[in-house]
This record gives sequence, C-alpha cells and structure tokens, in this order.
Amino acid sequence: MAVPTARRTLTVRREKFPIRGVFRISRGARTEAEVVVAEIRDDQVVGRGECVPYARYGETVDGVVAQIESLAEAVASGLDWAALQKALPPGAARNAVDCALWDLAAKLTGQPVWELADMDGPPGPVTTAFTLSVDTVENMAEAARAAADRPLLKLKLTGEGDVERVRAVRANAPRARLVVDANEAWSIDLLDRFAPALAELGVELIEQPLPAGADDALLGYHCPVPLGADESCHDRASLEGLRGKYQLVNVKLDKTGGLTEALALKRAAEEAGFAVMVGCMVGTSLAMAPGLLVAQGARFVDLDGPLLLARDREPGLRYDGSTVYPAGTELWG
Repeated sequence: MAVPTARRTLTVRREKFPIRGVFRISRGARTEAEVVVAEIRDDQVVGRGECVPYARYGETVDGVVAQIESLAEAVASGLDWAALQKALPPGAARNAVDCALWDLAAKLTGQPVWELADMDGPPGPVTTAFTLSVDTVENMAEAARAAADRPLLKLKLTGEGDVERVRAVRANAPRARLVVDANEAWSIDLLDRFAPALAELGVELIEQPLPAGADDALLGYHCPVPLGADESCHDRASLEGLRGKYQLVNVKLDKTGGLTEALALKRAAEEAGFAVMVGCMVGTSLAMAPGLLVAQGARFVDLDGPLLLARDREPGLRYDGSTVYPAGTELWG
C-alpha cells in the first residue's frame, strides 16, 4: 500500500534493559538486554521499531546501528517495504526499520497494521511460553516451582544432565506443557539418548538440537518428539533446506528482517507442511508487538521477552500471567 511521504528523517538509538536475574543458554549468559530502536519521523508522526543484535549471526550493536544509519537518505526519499527488502539482508537492522515503516504507515493512514497487511481480522490475545534458563538440576527445579502455574514452559538445555533437568522441571510443574531448546548444543548421539526419555516426560518439541551447519544428520531421522528449526531457519530461502529434517520452524522477526518477511515466511512454511512457532530475542514490548500479528494461529508462541526483564518500556504490552494482549496504538501499530 502506498503511503504519502514528506521529507522523512531516520534516527537510531541504543537502549539497555536489565534482565531479571540471569538469562542463560548453552552459548552463554546475560544480565541485560541491549536493543536498538529505529524511529522514522514524517512531520509530527513517528514510527518505531526495535531489534536485538545477535552475535550468533555475526551481528554487533555497532554494526546494526551503522546498517540502519546507512538508510537515512533512502528513508528521506521515501523508502518503502519492498525497497527495504533489497536494501538490507535479513537480520536485526532490517527488522527495526521494517517495523518502524509499518508503525509509521498505521499512524499516517489511521489504519491498524493488521488491516494494512491484509490480515483476515484483528489479532487476539495469545498464550506465550515462559522460558527457564539452563541451570543446575536443583535451580531449574526451583524455577519450575515458581512458574508451575504457567501453561507452557520452554526449557533451555545444554547437553549432559539435560534429561535430569527436564525430569526435575516436570516433577515441580506437573501440569505445564513443556518444550525444550538445546540452542545447537547437542550431537546426534545425545539426541538419540535423550529423545525417548523426553517423550516419556511429555515434551512436545525439541528445538534446534544440532548445530545449524550439522543438521543434515536429521535427514530422514525418526524422532519420538517433533523437531523444530530455529538457528537453521531465517527466511523463506531457508525452507527448502529444512525438508525432511524438521517438523516445525521458529519464526523470529530479528532473523527474518522484519514483519514483512515474517508474515511471508509463516505462510510459506505452513503451505510447505511445517508447523510454526513464533519466537523472540530478549527485548521489550516494542519488539514483541509486531510478533503478535505473526503469532495468530501459530502452534507455539514464545513472546515472553518482557517477562524476563526487570523492567519493560512504558507503555508496554499487557501480560496477564502467560496471556499477552495485542499492542495499543500508543506502543505500536
């Protein structure tokens, strides 16, 4: 949809938000989330988008800021979504600008993003997973007790001892549905050993068990628990290489490069027979808000970033336990 343009200005800034405790996965631990916010101003109207640069994909905060700043003249000349897809590769920088363009268009036209994106109807509330960081068996048991009332828990895992970790969580959160995420930390031998026990414990999904560059070992692999691609799936170009390996793909806006490609990836994945999870990096409500549009009808939703922070931006999304409600226009879209 064409949106009238004045001389637009692009600004970019870094922000830090403390994490509640420590967020720990197989690759390391963090105590704060450093995000990058792109703002596009058209007269008195401002569109915003947030991204989280991720070192796993070769991104740095400095590099992402520089990528966004490189678009200043193109934005001033009326850069649109289609041109943006060609101007930057999939990744965090394009995500922030893409989401800022959607937010700006909604504010300029008075139409919500779901209408501009030709969705069937407005987004509704969804149930998000709540993530438990990888830790000792004892500490994960304690974390599970504290989160036992949440309907869906996502457990970060790391290798040896993982079955004991999951068993401890199951014992202390007996009613919760469970998915696990190894973040590329396992080998095929560990998957062979762990998967039958995880199936018995009621685990519904194993996310990215093997390194993305080594997942050809999953071709034709028969696993008692469905397998999900995260680090192996970025955008639509990834899908062909996932056939015969995974049953689900994790769609994250910081990987796809924004809402535009995320919506397209979700459609293409479902048409190809994959189930869909909609996930996130650890960011604020501004980063989660566009993801809620993609999350409609997804098999699993993992948009708990603000729940992991010691403080969110204001105004933020409304979370009622694990139910998250669509953004108000004062936040995004």
